[in-house]
Amino acid sequence: MSALENNETAGSHLTDLETRILDFERNWWRFAGAKETAIKELFDLTAPRYYQLLNDLIDRDDALAASPMLVKRLRRLREARMQARTAH
Repeated sequence: MSALENNETAGSHLTDLETRILDFERNWWRFAGAKETAIKELFDLTAPRYYQLLNDLIDRDDALAASPMLVKRLRRLREARMQARTAH
């Protein structure tokens, strides 16, 4: 089931941009800078703005309903980064 189909069955209100962001986050990036370049090309956003939108998005219940495994993984990664920052 695609994220869009899952959105419709979950009754969420994700925008097209939000759905595209979740789809984009399913990719893995091997090279430094490649993701930031793709963000600029695909979304016409700066990397900081993209990450602001992403962080707001993964806190929402409709994003969790649309893509539970992805959103939970992104939340875990964010939490690990926050813990690493406060440990120093």
